[in-house]
Amino acid sequence: MTALYSPAAIVNYVSRALQVWRLAGLLCFLTGLASCLTGCGSTSKLIVKPVPTPPAAVTATTPPTTVVTAPLVYVASFDRNLYALDTATGVQRWVFSADTAIQSSPVVAYGMVYVGSNDNNLYAIDATTGQRRWTFKTAGFVHSSPVVMNGIVYVGSQDGNLYAIDATMGNLLWVYTVGFGLYSSPAVTNGIVYIGAQDNRFYAVDAGNGILRWRFDADGYFLSSPTVSNGVVYIGCSNRKLYAIDADTGRQRWVFLAASDIESSPVVANGLVYVGSNDNNLYALDAASGQLKWKFGTNGVIFGSPAVVDGVVYVGSRDHKLYAIDAATGVQRWSFSTNFDIYSTPAVTNGVVYIGSNDYNLYAIKAATGQKRWSFRTGNVVVSSPVFAQKSASQGAYPTISGAGK
Repeated sequence: MTALYSPAAIVNYVSRALQVWRLAGLLCFLTGLASCLTGCGSTSKLIVKPVPTPPAAVTATTPPTTVVTAPLVYVASFDRNLYALDTATGVQRWVFSADTAIQSSPVVAYGMVYVGSNDNNLYAIDATTGQRRWTFKTAGFVHSSPVVMNGIVYVGSQDGNLYAIDATMGNLLWVYTVGFGLYSSPAVTNGIVYIGAQDNRFYAVDAGNGILRWRFDADGYFLSSPTVSNGVVYIGCSNRKLYAIDADTGRQRWVFLAASDIESSPVVANGLVYVGSNDNNLYALDAASGQLKWKFGTNGVIFGSPAVVDGVVYVGSRDHKLYAIDAATGVQRWSFSTNFDIYSTPAVTNGVVYIGSNDYNLYAIKAATGQKRWSFRTGNVVVSSPVFAQKSASQGAYPTISGAGK
């Protein structure tokens, strides 16, 4: 591709690239329709299976204690590259190239960056040099963003498997087979891995041995990623619902109905759940009851997930804008315009908001004013979310799950 693009060429290329991104949802719809034709009920139900005697506990290799201290932000692009950029200037420090587009968001732990790719691989990359440490091959696109906990990488694949992989060596520790695509990113809390699937089910799996703890059945597929807070799992669904599910038992606590699909991943902060919807709204709900506190309307679908920092919610929209919204009142503080849709989730640190756009750029924006500090242009759309080195060397989480920290 040449260095310059006409608006028509950009729109055409982005449209073709995002067809891949949306294919999973279409396949899910057809599968759900087939299930209904065979007599599947339309209401949610809980299936709790007894836990059999577990095998010997999985022991991961003791990972290195390396902590990345360099001021770097990591972001991936559909141009197949993972970039490490200086947070202050946006200058590229290194670049790692996969075999095809990267849609998964990276995480950082043990001095490595872990990221999935549309070439079916999960990569472990040296966070300082950009050199590949190891590659783990699946049988499907790895849209799911990995989570790292206690020396283990957990990630889903479109091949229908949830994988537990040794974070140091890249060896498979266990696999749990769903049988249909896993676009959702896992959340790991208190020894349980939570993940939504495109078979209209939400799973809780033992983090140590991969045995099913419980399963929650819905009447829609899950592209949203779960977040866990105070013993409750929150996740959006294609049936327009945001579910609050007991993390131990899998029983529904409450459900909130939006006007369209919820593919955005929720974030919990100060007793409120924040989540975007395909109905163009950002919702703030009481975490205990699901009661609507406020909603903020944009002029486009909200695919990305919000980040909540210092009383402000930051969220991108397909109307090309990044919004800063008062977390308590829902009143807009400022907005920043890019040149195309935003699917990426923002990351916030040291008074700066970092977010990717489908105009091929990663932006660094002042959190207080909404003014641009710098932008870095990649070779394709940036739907992946930027991340930084975690404060802890023992874990890394996709930013929509952690809510983005300082």
